[in-house]
Amino acid sequence: MSKPLRIALTKGRLEKDTLNLLEKSGFDCTAVREKGRKLILPIKGANIEVVLAKANDVITYVEHGVCDMGVVGKDTIMEMSGKFFELVDLGFGKCKFALAAKKGTDFYEGYGVKTIATKYPNVARTFFENKGMDVDIVKIEGSVELAPLLELSNGIVDIVETGTTLKENGLEVIEDIVPISARLIVNTVSLKLRQEEIENLISIIEENL
Repeated sequence: MSKPLRIALTKGRLEKDTLNLLEKSGFDCTAVREKGRKLILPIKGANIEVVLAKANDVITYVEHGVCDMGVVGKDTIMEMSGKFFELVDLGFGKCKFALAAKKGTDFYEGYGVKTIATKYPNVARTFFENKGMDVDIVKIEGSVELAPLLELSNGIVDIVETGTTLKENGLEVIEDIVPISARLIVNTVSLKLRQEEIENLISIIEENL
């Protein structure tokens, strides 16, 4: 029997949503549900292994070919980019990238260089480059909403789901940047070497989306 097809899943909500989809597609994910502290788990009755990882690492594992496939948010794909195929929009994990600032400010007024705080410097840079705007980007690891409140930045580029956190902190969306959802990515070499297995799995998944 060939070695198992390895799928890296982003831990947390995308992991749960992906397992729901796999179960709906007829796969037995009991071992993954009852994982304890294990990070590599078999899917019973199928030649598939699940690897649980952080979003950025899902991309790294797929790009380097230690995992054949991965499920990761479009946000991480946009920020990290890389060499792999993005094959299916899975339609869950929906949110959006948005530019936000203090409520009532005219973000685009004046000629000075704006400062933007974000966890996603590449996404922010690309967005403003496309507008022909120069910005200073400050990378923040924690709650980006603090930056405008502390007057560290004029605005933030962040992921927005409901907008509640923004509202509660006196911020508002100035402009939507791009919608985001979970994507299925595949290693370029795996797709050549294990094309049939991968395409079969994808068609089963797509039927159950």
